[in-house]
Amino acid sequence: MNLGSTVFSQLIAFLPDREFRRCVGRYRGDSRPRGFSCWDQFLCMAFAQFTYRESLRDIEACLRSSPDKLYHMGIRGRVSRSTLADANESHDWRIFADFAQILIARARLLYANDSFGAELQLSAYALDSTTIDLCLAMFPWARFRERKGAVKMHTLIDLHGNIPVFVCVTDGKVHDVNILDQIAPEAGAFYVMDRGYLDFERLYRLTLAAAFFVTRTKENVLLQRRYSIPWIGPAA
Repeated sequence: MNLGSTVFSQLIAFLPDREFRRCVGRYRGDSRPRGFSCWDQFLCMAFAQFTYRESLRDIEACLRSSPDKLYHMGIRGRVSRSTLADANESHDWRIFADFAQILIARARLLYANDSFGAELQLSAYALDSTTIDLCLAMFPWARFRERKGAVKMHTLIDLHGNIPVFVCVTDGKVHDVNILDQIAPEAGAFYVMDRGYLDFERLYRLTLAAAFFVTRTKENVLLQRRYSIPWIGPAA
């Protein structure tokens, strides 16, 4: 039994806190101390993610139910809804975006040689989007339909370990195919997409980058074979 250390703090111990401090220093996240550091904010939001908290009120109620354990979790600031809301609004989001890229790079190395059910040594990615409904009265800028608000999250997942390597949140009206303009193709990689990404001009860019794509065609697409190359077979 590990005495004096919570399970949460044991999990957090695997994170490179020195790299996090570098991200904070890069954007001067703690230049104006308010009693609640960027690290406190990160720990609270990580705890919320691990325990499926659904709101700031939920996070506050859960963490303050055992205040004597907060110190052992690494949280030094006072946890409250107003403090969390102020931190989410004032702390530079790029701190956490840069730190996420560091963690993604480390995780991809751990799962680089894992099989995902196919005998494929090259990189393989799945690209898709999901629409997140929002209350139009609270988020009037996110108008999606006449009486509905929404944003859309576009995600590129590395199938070796199911690790997201690219996430972009856009207006709900942005078509999926436009995200192909923001992705830098990786030579030799396979990109798996649904028919919503069927745009031959954009897909041709993947071919020019020596990448491959797998998608479904639409019913109204007319295709004509222009030429064929005879199959020579594997080399002896």
